[in-house]
Amino acid sequence: MKLITWNLQWGRGVDGRVDFARIVAHARSMADFDVLNVQEIADNFPGLEGNDDADQFTQLAALLPGYTAIPAYGVDLEGTDGRRRRFGNMILTRLPVLSVRRHALPWPADPGKESMPRVAVEATLKLPMGPVRVTTTHLEYYSPVQRAAQAARLRELHDEACDRALRPGFPTAENGPFDLTAQTASAILTADFNFPPENPAWDEIQKPLASGGPAYRDAWAHVHGRKPHEPTFCVHDTRWAKRPYCCDFVFVSEDLAPRVRAISVDLDTKASDHQPVLLDFDER
Repeated sequence: MKLITWNLQWGRGVDGRVDFARIVAHARSMADFDVLNVQEIADNFPGLEGNDDADQFTQLAALLPGYTAIPAYGVDLEGTDGRRRRFGNMILTRLPVLSVRRHALPWPADPGKESMPRVAVEATLKLPMGPVRVTTTHLEYYSPVQRAAQAARLRELHDEACDRALRPGFPTAENGPFDLTAQTASAILTADFNFPPENPAWDEIQKPLASGGPAYRDAWAHVHGRKPHEPTFCVHDTRWAKRPYCCDFVFVSEDLAPRVRAISVDLDTKASDHQPVLLDFDER
């Protein structure tokens, strides 16, 4: 199974052009991917630099026929003429989708800081090895207070899911909403986390779980050991930081870590202000 995670900056490249066809073409050149996790997708936000009012969630889904598109909106506001203004993340996959959940992440007050509500979208996918939860999100950039709370919640959500898998509920078979769905401790978490690996939040996500389930582990560190993370942000667009750094990670639950064959960063593309990360994973 090949998975790409990429903050798309609403499709805007370093050249200022918004072009989702270019994004998809480049992703396909990286790998024949099974899962594409993307962040910063906009609908009806013409105020974003270089953007118009297009529904980018629909545009991106149309460029990937045969993939199930699973959007999640952190921002969902009133617009003109009854049309919503939405901003968030998306999972696109050609694997069977057993279930989907959307999690609003913490948004505590932090006076004087710009911020927006954040959402994590989780899809339980059917793999030959069994079900695997895949989650993607985008944490707060400006507020360390909010970012730390969001990172802690991601670990808590994983812990809750592991506990459900270890102690399943009462089974029913009535084709109703109380029917059991696939529960699994096996999980992959990707995001633009907006913190570098030396930030305490990187360790927070990987803390042991109260349920006793398999904790998250950074796939890069598992594969490359002490080799520094390759940068994923401000590689070609340096407006946001004085030097490039890594803030886009892939975490896998401990039981899945031995299945990670490779993880790499595409350092060359300028199709966004972030670099895409490719995970190659043994699904059997």
